[in-house]
Amino acid sequence: MDSDDVGFMRQALAFAREAARLGEVPVGAVAVRDGEVVGAGYNRRETEKDPFAHAELIALSAAAESLGRWRLSGVTLYVTLEPCAMCAGAMVQGRLSRLVFGTVDPKAGAVGSLYNLADDPRHNHRVEVARGVLAEECGATLTEFFRGLRTPKTDN
Repeated sequence: MDSDDVGFMRQALAFAREAARLGEVPVGAVAVRDGEVVGAGYNRRETEKDPFAHAELIALSAAAESLGRWRLSGVTLYVTLEPCAMCAGAMVQGRLSRLVFGTVDPKAGAVGSLYNLADDPRHNHRVEVARGVLAEECGATLTEFFRGLRTPKTDN
């Protein structure tokens, strides 16, 4: 695990924590090209009432706008949770060069858990993938969030 990966994943974790503060599932994403953040986002599905407002899609869209192109070659996306099929498909279609994610998603993950869309030989593009960067921290952020939803609030 290289220090750049860890540093950018820490930034993605900060975005995930912002999502949690808003009551959103805490997933954060940072898009990087040549060591510079060109897009970032966190889950906003509840806030925006938009099924497409996933952290990854927001960050990819911001990167495309910043770079002035839809082809995201040369871009690495750091995301705290393994992407779903929709987000993994967008990465392939957007020609993302590299994906770095924190913790696996055994229920919806499409980059190794349930499917592997990033490396499917039937696609004309494959995304290089690094798994498990700050996996414990990323997983703990999600666990704490969902534990908080299940724990009854008391008025003391």
